[in-house]
Amino acid sequence: MKKISFFILLTVASLTTFAQTWKSDKAHSQLKFDITHLGISTVSGAFTDFDATINATKPDFSDATFTLTAKTASINTGVEKRNEHLKSADFFDAAANPEITFKSTSFKKVSESKYQLTGNLTMHGVTKPVSLDFIYRGTVTNPMNKKAVAGFRATGTIKRSDFGIGPKFEAPMLSEEVIITADGEFGQ
Repeated sequence: MKKISFFILLTVASLTTFAQTWKSDKAHSQLKFDITHLGISTVSGAFTDFDATINATKPDFSDATFTLTAKTASINTGVEKRNEHLKSADFFDAAANPEITFKSTSFKKVSESKYQLTGNLTMHGVTKPVSLDFIYRGTVTNPMNKKAVAGFRATGTIKRSDFGIGPKFEAPMLSEEVIITADGEFGQ
């Protein structure tokens, strides 16, 4: 009986040793988007104020859960007049909808370092399920602080009409599809 109890204790201890929360390193993470304007050019932008967290108990992150919160008013396209318009009720209505959130509901391994990340995206007061292609780029030790750092990239396409963003601006003025790219370094 003692051997079985000791084995169970060791098993539980080994499962919980990796259980960790990883937080995005703001200096080395980006939340970007691309949209086509007039059918001929791409306008890029980013949300510059966001926090993302990963919780995992396995070193390959195969059981990970993800959360992200971005401040809507932090939108930046490099053109201040456009930024202000995007914050208005014509688009994101940042005053009424100050945050964009994502909470994972599923994380499935596709191949060695590729996953399918599914979750609920809330934007402009609307919550919809979205799926993103997800790449785990590995974990290394940061030579500056000697702590573990994990790298990830998530990409996907959403429809802005699903979230009621810019309904007055039909395609081809602005494409219906918006490409999302999130790159991040996460530390413990």
